[in-house]
Amino acid sequence: MKVIVIGGGIGGLCAAIALQKQGVETIVYEAAPELKPVGAGVGLAANAIQGLARLGVADAVIARGKELEALTIFDEHNNIITNQDTRPLSRKYGISNFVIHRADLHDVLAQNLKPGTLYLNKRCQSIDQKNDKVHVYFTDGTDATADLLIAADGINSVVRQQLLPESKPRYAGYTCWRGVIENPGVKLNTMISAETWAPQGRVGMAPLPGKRIYWYACINAPEQDERMRQMTPEQLAGHFTGVHEPVQAVLAATKPNQMIWGDIADLKPLDKFVYNRIVLLGDAAHATTPNMGQGACQAIEDAVVLGQCLEQETSIAKALANYEKRRLVRTAKVIRMSRMLGWVSQWENPLLIGLRNAVFRATPAFVTQRQMEDLYKVDF
Repeated sequence: MKVIVIGGGIGGLCAAIALQKQGVETIVYEAAPELKPVGAGVGLAANAIQGLARLGVADAVIARGKELEALTIFDEHNNIITNQDTRPLSRKYGISNFVIHRADLHDVLAQNLKPGTLYLNKRCQSIDQKNDKVHVYFTDGTDATADLLIAADGINSVVRQQLLPESKPRYAGYTCWRGVIENPGVKLNTMISAETWAPQGRVGMAPLPGKRIYWYACINAPEQDERMRQMTPEQLAGHFTGVHEPVQAVLAATKPNQMIWGDIADLKPLDKFVYNRIVLLGDAAHATTPNMGQGACQAIEDAVVLGQCLEQETSIAKALANYEKRRLVRTAKVIRMSRMLGWVSQWENPLLIGLRNAVFRATPAFVTQRQMEDLYKVDF
């Protein structure tokens, strides 16, 4: 069997590693002309670390990132809304609160591909299926053929758009900036992943190895707002005037070229991931808002489960049917829960904010832990 993977992101590389470990000929085509160390931080929960362990790359990934002890949400005055100690879950399920620079994670995955199987500057233009073969046509005029095509080309997937023209990204109502900077000398708890819910929006921070800080900031705004696109670090810091330290200091210390901006969107849950010999994976199948930190995690799960299904079944059709059955309900649940959490956390009305914060503070820790455990129990 020959497999083509469209998209060399986290999900695509993990899928290729899973299949190459079984001896399956797998080629990855990536649209980017070169692999640059781009992106910001990415959180990996226990389900993702379990998946990476099954791919044989967990130790290499863990060596490049940082394990944290708690997930803490503050209000704008630095009062705790909720504090989840993640150490008990880590002892039970393996590392459950881990942060790494996306470029470092991507580098580890790329290094674990067989040499000569990742092709850059290969943008998919269209696909066609004939007689149990999939043909891929690229914008450079070349083409390729395989027995199976894995579409891992992100939320704006060319493959999905051809199969399902009506499936478009849906805007979540808020826009986001991300960055990774050297600590500018601020006091930061280096053992927690922190998020602040303020009337102005949300700001999250997590420590990375090498005295670096990964941060993100979300503000309610119209879709593709030009004012948001042109926001400078100083203006973004000013937007969060009145929010506790070190929020403004970290934002203001960011250089413009260190700041990544984009609207937050997801996909309405799909009814199918499999279309004959084409299978959707990762954000191409079930892009979610980042509020639960599960985007990369679910893509890693996809790759491991798809690899298992193809290994366990002699029939590709049966294997893909099993993959779809195992992934549809779980990923749809993550999309719905993450979108709801984002909506609640972006409230601006003072009365609603007060009610929300009171409810979260009154929620017993075991309830939150049970919800997190639901994510960590993967059917690998």
